[in-house]
Amino acid sequence: MIPTAFDYARAGSLDEAFALLTKHGDGAKLLAGGHSLVPMMKLRLAEPSALVDISGIAELAGIAFDGKRFTIGALTKHAALAASDELQRHAPVLWEAANHLGDPQVRNRGTLGGALANGDPSCDYAAVMFALDATFAVASKSGRRDDSASGFQRGMFETSLGPGELLASVSFAAAPHSAYAKFAHPASHYAIVGVAAVLELEGGAIASARIGITGVGEHAYRAGGVEKALIGVRASDATALAAACAGAASGVEVRSDAQASAAYRSAMTEVFTARAVAAAAQR
Repeated sequence: MIPTAFDYARAGSLDEAFALLTKHGDGAKLLAGGHSLVPMMKLRLAEPSALVDISGIAELAGIAFDGKRFTIGALTKHAALAASDELQRHAPVLWEAANHLGDPQVRNRGTLGGALANGDPSCDYAAVMFALDATFAVASKSGRRDDSASGFQRGMFETSLGPGELLASVSFAAAPHSAYAKFAHPASHYAIVGVAAVLELEGGAIASARIGITGVGEHAYRAGGVEKALIGVRASDATALAAACAGAASGVEVRSDAQASAAYRSAMTEVFTARAVAAAAQR
């Protein structure tokens, strides 16, 4: 299909982006990589009156690591994340998610911030940000504010971004004992189930765990029951690790669609949680 008519403006800086958003009003949408917005416009599920292209704002892209903490610009492309040696060593959960996302065309055009800001219930990065306990830096013409992963993700295609706001960056501590496991749709590569695991180990046992899950409910979530059950489990005990991952979809209204029934999705959530935890524990 063909989108409805819209105005287009390209911003060269954050200040210019905010000015353009103010000028075009509530009907304006931000354009980053375009892999989520443009298909919705073609189907007329989104009908913005104007697109403000922020893809050229250099300050919103890049990966910075100070030895303890990462700060990643929202316009950093999936391909840059997938190619980062520092992420592979110090936060493999994000590195793996980027490498399993879409196809080369998507990875070379799509952005971290665009994926997160879309609020898709199958967004790989949403689960990763929950597991990393990431901080979201949100910018507007009045300044910046920080949000948590759980605060940012409000519901299906719904985030905490308000009018005139954009996601500037995410930051999180290094997580060397981490992994991402994904049951992907064979055509779209979207997550039917995606699980991010971040562990802290002491003396060969799990001292703490954060488990983020996407594709299962209306939005990503933390599997609190699994996190508690994993504490004290030996990283080498595969049977105990798998047992602790039972009920990974407990308390969630599990989605049922053409890709998977609710019962099957629930079962696969336990399987892929166990896989992610086992991989993280072995690092």
